[in-house]
Amino acid sequence: MTDVLSRRDLDFLLYEWLDVVSLTTRKRFAEHSKDTFDAVLDLSADIAHKHFATHNKKADANEPTMRADGTVEMIPEVKQALDIFSTAGLTAGQFDESVGGMQLPTTVVRAAMTWFQAANPSTAAYPFLTAANASLISTYGTEQQIDDYVRPMLEGRYFGTMCLSEPQAGSSLADITTRALPHGDSYRLTGTKMWISGGEHELSENIVHLVLAKTPGGGAGVKGISLFIVPKFLPGSDGGFTERNDVTLVGLNHKMGNRGTTNTLLSFGDGTHSPYGQAGAIGFLVGEEHRGLAYMFHMMNEARIGVGFGAAALGYAGYLRSLDYAKARPQGRPVGANDPAERAVAIIDHADVRRMLLAQKAYVEGALALGLYCSRLVDEQDTALDKSAATDAGLLLDVLTPIAKSWPSQWCLEANNLAIQVHGGYGYTRDYDVEQFYRDNRLNPIHEGTHGIQGLDLLGRKVAMRDGAGMTLLGSRITEAIERARRLSHHAVRCADELEDVWNRLVDVTDALLSEPDAAAALANSSVYLEAFGHTVVAWIWLEQLTVVGDKDGAFYDGKRAAARYFYTYELSKVGPQIDLLKSMDRTLIDLDPAIL
Repeated sequence: MTDVLSRRDLDFLLYEWLDVVSLTTRKRFAEHSKDTFDAVLDLSADIAHKHFATHNKKADANEPTMRADGTVEMIPEVKQALDIFSTAGLTAGQFDESVGGMQLPTTVVRAAMTWFQAANPSTAAYPFLTAANASLISTYGTEQQIDDYVRPMLEGRYFGTMCLSEPQAGSSLADITTRALPHGDSYRLTGTKMWISGGEHELSENIVHLVLAKTPGGGAGVKGISLFIVPKFLPGSDGGFTERNDVTLVGLNHKMGNRGTTNTLLSFGDGTHSPYGQAGAIGFLVGEEHRGLAYMFHMMNEARIGVGFGAAALGYAGYLRSLDYAKARPQGRPVGANDPAERAVAIIDHADVRRMLLAQKAYVEGALALGLYCSRLVDEQDTALDKSAATDAGLLLDVLTPIAKSWPSQWCLEANNLAIQVHGGYGYTRDYDVEQFYRDNRLNPIHEGTHGIQGLDLLGRKVAMRDGAGMTLLGSRITEAIERARRLSHHAVRCADELEDVWNRLVDVTDALLSEPDAAAALANSSVYLEAFGHTVVAWIWLEQLTVVGDKDGAFYDGKRAAARYFYTYELSKVGPQIDLLKSMDRTLIDLDPAIL
């Protein structure tokens, strides 16, 4: 079986570039070493290949179905794989030892999880969501809530979800209609939630829903939103969670990809179960009333970076499949070979196939590096001894999160598209894995905030926050990388010069957009801004890798140099015309009459 990721690349990023071993000098990670990090990565790769990848196609062909009694049926391999994952303790990787965690660096945990996202994103979605759910509750919940829900989730006995969207509201959370009314020491919730991944199944003893709902007195829009824990099963008289809560599966959504993950329409408080004979689903407030969206962003931001990792993982898996195929598939002859009797060459010998392979390599290795860099920022934010270093890490993370989510979702999907093209007609069939990788990855530009939402967030909020402090800090990091590169080879110097020019132009157009009095015009092309910003950031990430590679010998380092050269030659050159468009304050989209469409 072809690997779904490159362990050599992970080792390079973790140890040669990000120096995660240095984190072991900090108190939180003092019990760890490179050996323990390697052990986690080895274990993850082994389980991913043996128990996740092996049922990926079967889960895609046999998606979950809803039984007449409202329960869900799915192939048994999903639960078997998740039981092995839970037994290995991998859900608890980054959590405190006090709640059953391993206190691993986030960077290592993310790297390990990428194996599962590449091997089988549908099955990996259950522990991915559960860890994010548990992280939120452990941060904002009470000690009792941590005992009741976090510990069982980290043990793999409970799984978790996030319930935000509604059929009529989608991403517009200000328009949700789910209500929560106080009732003693709990609340009664009524409403409907849509697109809830992992919302119903028989994979765990319980499902812990984190639900956004409006409570009285909070005002209109998002100000009235609070956050609640709404478990599928409530505490019974015997102390266990045995009493069914009034959370009902209304239906399953039938998706283009990620078919092995149940995606649900849930009804809260419709009277189907009516716990304790009382109307409404029972929910328990997390933190304070009317601060629910702020709390949920803790989980959403974690999930957004995770989405970027998932996109990178699928792009990487497709790249490796197409690389193997291109080396083995004979077809055609070299340019200038006129003898039809001459032996056909492997398609990797054709320049256009090499273009498609090198593009994939540049996209997926750049995206993986970006995700791990952001994860290293999380570790810095959480454990830096210097307060200013922690603050800087948080600022950088705020600016980079929209990029870490959206750039891999767009360009690693394009990598999957190219992987299909490398396979030719075979790539369009279900006999080969690459068509499924594309379908699975197509969700990532949509969920956890579309490109449009990320573009508005980046240009409308992130680059302007704190008088542009985050963008200024990012600029200083890019400048440092440029200065390091200029001390290296001629090729690195050329890349440094090109990046400096593009970054300066991006800063100038950012200032112009933020100064534009017509906010609608300034934000009309925020998705173009997101793309331009993202390509510039990934060019910086490639320059970082290039400076680490330096003049080191070997095919691996030669491959890094080639991918960096490709990105600067073929990709960074796209940013200039985008900046020109942004600078023009074009009103095509603002002035368009919808009636003519």
